[in-house]
Amino acid sequence: MENKRKNMKRSHVFTFLITVVIVVVINVIGSFVFTRFDLTSEKRYTLSPTTKEILSKLDDYVYFKVYLEGDFPAGFKKLRRETKEMLDEFRAYSKYIDYEFINPSESSDANERNETYKQLYQSGLNPTDMVVRNSDGSSKQMIIWPGALVSYRNDTEIAIDLLENQNGQSDEAALNASMQNLEFRLIDAVKKVTRLQKPNIAFIEGHGELEMQDVYDITQTLSQNYNVSRVAIDGKIDALMHRTQNEDEDIKAFVSYDAIIIAKPTQPFDERDKFLIDQYIMHGGKVLWLVEPVFATMDSLQNQESTIGIEQDLHLDDMLFKYGVRLNRDLLLDLTCASIVIRTGQVAGQPQMEYYRWYYFPLLQAASAHPIVRNMNAIKADFVSSVSATTSAEGINQIPLLKTSDYTKISGTPVFISLSMLRQTPDRRFFPSKGQNTAYLLKGTFPSLYANRIPQEIIDSQEMQFLDESVPTAMIVVADGDIIRNQIDIRRKTPLALGFDQYTGNTYANKEFIENCISYLVDGEGLIDIRSRELKIRLLDMAKINKERTKWQLINTIVPTALIVALGFVMAFIRKKKYSKK
Repeated sequence: MENKRKNMKRSHVFTFLITVVIVVVINVIGSFVFTRFDLTSEKRYTLSPTTKEILSKLDDYVYFKVYLEGDFPAGFKKLRRETKEMLDEFRAYSKYIDYEFINPSESSDANERNETYKQLYQSGLNPTDMVVRNSDGSSKQMIIWPGALVSYRNDTEIAIDLLENQNGQSDEAALNASMQNLEFRLIDAVKKVTRLQKPNIAFIEGHGELEMQDVYDITQTLSQNYNVSRVAIDGKIDALMHRTQNEDEDIKAFVSYDAIIIAKPTQPFDERDKFLIDQYIMHGGKVLWLVEPVFATMDSLQNQESTIGIEQDLHLDDMLFKYGVRLNRDLLLDLTCASIVIRTGQVAGQPQMEYYRWYYFPLLQAASAHPIVRNMNAIKADFVSSVSATTSAEGINQIPLLKTSDYTKISGTPVFISLSMLRQTPDRRFFPSKGQNTAYLLKGTFPSLYANRIPQEIIDSQEMQFLDESVPTAMIVVADGDIIRNQIDIRRKTPLALGFDQYTGNTYANKEFIENCISYLVDGEGLIDIRSRELKIRLLDMAKINKERTKWQLINTIVPTALIVALGFVMAFIRKKKYSKK
């Protein structure tokens, strides 16, 4: 018996030593070989390659001050937890990520709290004012700051909102959307704060394009990430490109802007401006075309019941056809559309307004699964035309981005537009066409429109290095210029947020679409792919929770305890039987 005990003791010691050795070896291997395991079905905690690449290039600390600390409702507690877990994921790939969570309402002194709130607001954060209901039926007012201040090298700081815009969404839906976009918001902040120089983009002027007040909101939004300017080409060689000359007197041209935006021109382009845009593209420039082949406007219906939509020739057809698309001379009517407000009478001196669906304002949807439009809400268009991909564009990838619904009517020019259709009952039979494409992404190597036919004045001046084929580049063509135009407040005469309709109170995804377009053209597909990533949010049934709360509390309390006690009895019985003397 004594020998048996000694052998058992040696066996236990040997097992312990083997376990220690295995743990040490695993830790040594882990210090040289890094890996993480994500067992979630949608790979929630697997960072994208773009995020890992940005983190791997950090050379100094990026510090997050997150103002999500305190006694929050359950949804905000979950947002806090998800934010912390995402930042921990960042730290796993870069030693230069650090963070702290701060409670801005921690002070019991009201004046001190208000001063803190003021500083946060001046830094760019926005508060959320909530009424929280307690379990006893009472309620209390809470001010939450769901955002973060991100700094780099102690001299650059930006503010980011961690809570999605709640326009038209419930609190729960906004929180879920916020958690889906955490990786994008956080890594986008890292990229912004560490960027030494902002890319340059420009709105083209000189052909009746939208004025500054019409694109004010998107200009301010893009200015956070880019240097935005307005440029008139006026036939100048150096409007879009700058030139250098080497010792051999060879002239080389380089684009001055990472992307240009041509927003709803209404006047024809002359050949010299077209040539300069063409060569800008050949040298790698990116273009967002927002061009309307049919002229129609609601302004014509302000004082009369009908108007005509007529073809407008901007002299861009040959150019866009060469690049891979054709803008069709038609207008699309869609059963899935936005509403307009019509004055129907007057009662007691007050005008009576009614909402009517206006088929010329289609609500566009994604035409493909491309990251620019993936998971995007409806986009409001005004008098939009169809776009067709050409078959002669070799080497160009033509990807549809937006389309109308499956209940569409195509009207060729000239189009008679009348408010009388508002009095007609909607009938799907009048909308026989399936979804029509209205926007395309074109990427690849583009042929020059001016190959073998360079303008004589360019040949004589020898001011530019002519290319008859582009380097790999991309452009986006949309057959509606109003997609980028913000409304003007009818009372204050100030620009409103892009996508917000002041007449119906609805907010559409126009701004997100334009941001995605520019981000793709300038930065590539990486960040856009993160932004459009879809995670499964598994929501709890709150009605069932309230009804069965007591039952599940008892189950979660009693069952684990009972299992542990039962396991204890079983282990004691086995041990007693094993070591008892015969």
